[in-house]
Amino acid sequence: MNLIEFLKIALGSLSTNKLRTALSLLGIIIGVASVITMVSIGTGAQEQVTSQIGAMGSSLITVSPGFIRGGGGRVSQDIADVFTLEMAKAIENLSPNIKHVVPTSTTMGLAVYGGNNVRVQISGVTPEYQEVINHYPLIGRYIREQDVASSEKIAVLGSEVAKNLFGTENPVGKTMRVVISGRSLSLKVVGVMEAKGQVLMANYDNRIYVPVTMLLNRGLNSRYVDGYSIMAASREVAKSVVEEVEAFMTRMLGDPDRFRVMSQDTILETVSQATGTMTLMLGAIASISLLVGGIGIMNIMLVTVSERTREIGIRKAVGAKRQHILIQFLLEAVLLSVIGGILGLALGWGGGYWISKALGWPFSVSIPAAAVAIGFSAGVGLFFGIYPALQAAALDPVVALRYE
Repeated sequence: MNLIEFLKIALGSLSTNKLRTALSLLGIIIGVASVITMVSIGTGAQEQVTSQIGAMGSSLITVSPGFIRGGGGRVSQDIADVFTLEMAKAIENLSPNIKHVVPTSTTMGLAVYGGNNVRVQISGVTPEYQEVINHYPLIGRYIREQDVASSEKIAVLGSEVAKNLFGTENPVGKTMRVVISGRSLSLKVVGVMEAKGQVLMANYDNRIYVPVTMLLNRGLNSRYVDGYSIMAASREVAKSVVEEVEAFMTRMLGDPDRFRVMSQDTILETVSQATGTMTLMLGAIASISLLVGGIGIMNIMLVTVSERTREIGIRKAVGAKRQHILIQFLLEAVLLSVIGGILGLALGWGGGYWISKALGWPFSVSIPAAAVAIGFSAGVGLFFGIYPALQAAALDPVVALRYE
């Protein structure tokens, strides 16, 4: 007998009892579908983060407060004695590989215009910030050097803020109010940013940009900023810039725990590790369904051997050899699991697509993961099909023919 004949017999046997076949497929289908869905979502999440980091600029480096050890463990470092505008200038002069250093200060406030008001994030920045985060005005202008030098009471609105406060009206040239820490400030709108959306959990469209000096002097009554956004000359030199900034900050502050320096590559690596670990864990959990499905196949095949005992006896009586029976039942088990794997693959891709779409993430098909899932399901069928196949092959034809 050749392989085609074995396949025909196997398909005929599986189609004899369709309900039993469907039930035995269920575990494999669920297992493969779960694995593929989890891998698709994990890959999509990683692609989404990579895309967002690309939108922010791959040469972006951030310097933020670190942690100090206190009596109760690790607590957030008070920034009041750490980051100043003068330090930003010192960092910018460290290396020709540093293109811009933007001191940033952020607070929450209430924006008011006419009868509309909205709670927004107010970011004090310098003119270079638009280039650092790759985000530019759609209409009007951005903050200028003279605005920072004179602490001008001007504002550049995020697209969402402009829509919520002004509707279809052009905000440029209008005067609005912001309430910061109980202080009410009148600001002239000079620009509206292009829509950027949410990037790494930060909504850039629900922000108001103001000169950093204005926010510090008139809004917060402080001379200290939250941190720095640094633009390296290129992505290739970002790592060396991180090392130079870390060395400088350590010299200035003494304790490396008082600050954190992170590049976009560091963020991407951290997120990739997190999503990879999560995908691996979920995939491992989902793989349990494959093993359960394999046990189900073994049970079904044992029942099948019992039901087809006379058939096995007849086939042996007319010349079928032991290996023919062994191959036949092994092929049925593998075929059963592979069919389940293919159906699970289709279901998993469908599930991954709809979940990714609902989350707003790109859908990614991982061909290696699909191949591994199908191969693993075939391996499960082979492993759990060996015992029933050996049982069938070992039957004595005389005893089998007498079986009722």
